[in-house]
Amino acid sequence: MATITTYYRGDMCFESQLGNHRIVIDVPAGMGGQDRGPTPPELFIASLGSCVAALVAQYCGRSGVDATDMTVAVTFDKADDPSRLTNLRVRVELPHGQCADRQAAIHRVAEHCPVSETIMALEGIDIEILGQEHLAALAV
Repeated sequence: MATITTYYRGDMCFESQLGNHRIVIDVPAGMGGQDRGPTPPELFIASLGSCVAALVAQYCGRSGVDATDMTVAVTFDKADDPSRLTNLRVRVELPHGQCADRQAAIHRVAEHCPVSETIMALEGIDIEILGQEHLAALAV
C-alpha cells in the first residue's frame, strides 16, 4: 500500500512527502495561509487535471495524435454545508491534434483516469468530461 505523509510545519503550513518529492501546502488566507503553496482543494483539482492529461497524452502518443501544447482545465464550484467542491468540469484542448476520428476514444480515456474513476465512485460526486462536440471543434 502506498503512503503519502503530510507534516505540519507550523504557522498553518504543511509539507507532504510523496516518494522522493516534497510539496509545500498552505491554507486559504482566511485560515491563516500566506500563499506559500497550493491549498488542499487546489492540489485535489490539479491531481484530476494532471491525471486526465497524462492518460490523454499517452493515448495521443500511441495513436499518432499531436498532443503538443495540450491543456487540461478543470473548473469547479465550492459549496458549503457540507464544505466541498462541486460541478467539476474537465476541458481537454488539443490545439494541434487532428483527432476528429478519435473524439470518442479520447473522451473515454479522459473519463477513465484513476483520479476520475475514484471521484466518480464516491456517492454524490460527478465529474463532467466535456463531450465529443468540444473535441470536434478542436480538430478544425
